[in-house]
Amino acid sequence: MKRQKRDRSSVLFNRGFQAGLIGKSRDECPVNNVNDLRSHWMSGWREGREAHWNGQSGVSAININPSLH
Repeated sequence: MKRQKRDRSSVLFNRGFQAGLIGKSRDECPVNNVNDLRSHWMSGWREGREAHWNGQSGVSAININPSLH
């Protein structure tokens, strides 16, 4: 079975979210050259920081989309 590659933008968003959730600085963004990819990481980081500030961590930080039910 072949592994399907995940979209790089979603991977960067998820990694940024995790970094923001644990309180890392936005200066730790691994993408410096490509603005489009950096914006995905930064968007995830912002949402992760918001979750961190709201006291969410672990499973409680996962946003459940009500339209999926």
